[in-house]
Amino acid sequence: MSDLTGLKSGHRNDGRLRFSKQSVVYKSHKTGKVDSIPAPELSAAQWRRVCVGHGIKLATSTGHVYRYDGFKDTDFEKISAFFKSNYKVELAEKDMCVKGWNWGTAKFTGSLLSFDVNDSPVFEIPLASVSQCATGKNEVTVEFHQNDDAEVSLMEVRFYVPPNTGDDGSDPVEAFAQNVLSKADVIQATGDAVCIFKELQCLTPRGRYDIRIYPTFLHLHGKTFDYKIPYTTVLRLFLLPHKDQRQMFFVISLDPPIKQGQTRYHFLILLFSKDEELSLALNMSEDEVEKRYEGKLSKNMSGPLFEIVSRVMKALVNRKITVPGNFQGHSGSQCITCAYKASSGLLYPLERGFIYVHKPPVHLRFEEISCVNFARGTTTTRSFDFEIETKQNNQYTFSNIEREEYGKLFDFVNAKKLNIKNRGFKEGMKGAEGYSDSDEDQHDAYLERMKEEGKIREEGDGSDESEGDSDESFNPGEEDDDVPEEYDSNASVSDSEADDGDSEEESKKKKPEKKPKKVVKEKKERKPRKEKKVKDPGAPKRPMSAYMLWLNGNRERIKSENPGISVTEISKKAGEMWKQLSKDRKEEWDRKAAEAKKQYEKAMKEYRESGGGAAPVTK
Repeated sequence: MSDLTGLKSGHRNDGRLRFSKQSVVYKSHKTGKVDSIPAPELSAAQWRRVCVGHGIKLATSTGHVYRYDGFKDTDFEKISAFFKSNYKVELAEKDMCVKGWNWGTAKFTGSLLSFDVNDSPVFEIPLASVSQCATGKNEVTVEFHQNDDAEVSLMEVRFYVPPNTGDDGSDPVEAFAQNVLSKADVIQATGDAVCIFKELQCLTPRGRYDIRIYPTFLHLHGKTFDYKIPYTTVLRLFLLPHKDQRQMFFVISLDPPIKQGQTRYHFLILLFSKDEELSLALNMSEDEVEKRYEGKLSKNMSGPLFEIVSRVMKALVNRKITVPGNFQGHSGSQCITCAYKASSGLLYPLERGFIYVHKPPVHLRFEEISCVNFARGTTTTRSFDFEIETKQNNQYTFSNIEREEYGKLFDFVNAKKLNIKNRGFKEGMKGAEGYSDSDEDQHDAYLERMKEEGKIREEGDGSDESEGDSDESFNPGEEDDDVPEEYDSNASVSDSEADDGDSEEESKKKKPEKKPKKVVKEKKERKPRKEKKVKDPGAPKRPMSAYMLWLNGNRERIKSENPGISVTEISKKAGEMWKQLSKDRKEEWDRKAAEAKKQYEKAMKEYRESGGGAAPVTK
């Protein structure tokens, strides 16, 4: 088994390819989808030079073609011998034509259109990637499905077909178009639907849709939009109970997604009420149902609507339905309430991954997760954030999770043997003490500065009472205790009466004369301004630290590995990489920094001996 690249919809997809005696198996890193080719179905194999190394093209007896790139030149003899001994297939070397000619011969072989020049292929078009085919005078236009994963997509190719000079009377343009359409991925609703579900509530894409189930695809018919979804694009099926225990989510994962304008829907999410019942009769005879679905379906079915829909989809798509595992949250439900990208939703810990519904839906498999992190909530200590980082350096943050869920979620993640960044903080956690920041081991200079200023302010308040005026609004009742107001409960025992023995009448005469005094802050004497040193332009430049030397040497690499990264994100990324650097590598940069410091001290000594820096300039 080795890491290779498979071609899908004209775009390279990284994955792992394994040759065994029984089959050829390819698993995509991105989606986890597995393509298996049984050994008896292999009919031909070609080895050829491609833009990146070498590639293999495999053809099957069923008419399918598979292409894999990423092989080395030295792999040919080993793979050729394996194919010959186990598959009884000769791995033939085939050279591509690189003359650049645009006049050649179009050959249709199975589901592949090959454009050849002198019997050497110039390019090949998988007809499954064709979305439409239009004809004109001596011209055929072939349109392709857009691939969102590719930075640049080829949308159409036009072929000039010369007029037919034969006597058979057939139109060569129409014949070419029919050959393309016979294998193209153009869905046409022919025949009757197996069954129809009326007015189902759909969360993504939002609305109510009639779902018509056909043998090879399902048709979503709404008031505004229509979608036709081939069963071959369905990756996974999920049946998830809502937290209120009264509703159910049925989630269909799609690759490639359905599209509406510039919007892509990777998940189809249906919402059902558990109380809704349905009686369904399939548009087929009992014998046909038994023969085609082998007992998975029956002609007449009744029960809760979500069970009927999920049962029909499982039989037609031929995929298992994933349900929540043994996880149980603090409230007893199998999900956790949280927020993702400012939208509230539900996070379901599954046996092999996490899925979040519903806006936007996210599915993360354990095998693509690099690490997870428990972090403090950004707004309150009553909640925490759950961060997931993938091996492709994508980060997903699920926030506002109730702190009571922490123990259950931590135990679940720990049991699945996922890498936890801040492991060890669970013990002794009480309330908000259990959550650590994502960068809790970094020095917070701003926080330290604020603490220091607070200490200085407190010391100043205690040492000089005359300067300890508050910034609060003026309050006559609290301003001067020497002469309380009439509503003061201690007015009869004021300081003035106790000290001077004044009569009650005199105090009454004095009280009306009392006016609220404004608080006037005494201006502090400004300290003499320090003279600022002006940097000597002729002095040698100070040496950089080991970290700065390393950063300057790796800045371009960080930019190239993270296209579009901002300046602040570069610093953050560099700090993380520096922390993970091995001790030996750090010592190497420490030696460079020490050497630079010696050179600086030597240069500074020579500079001073030559008269430089004798009289510092100030302003």
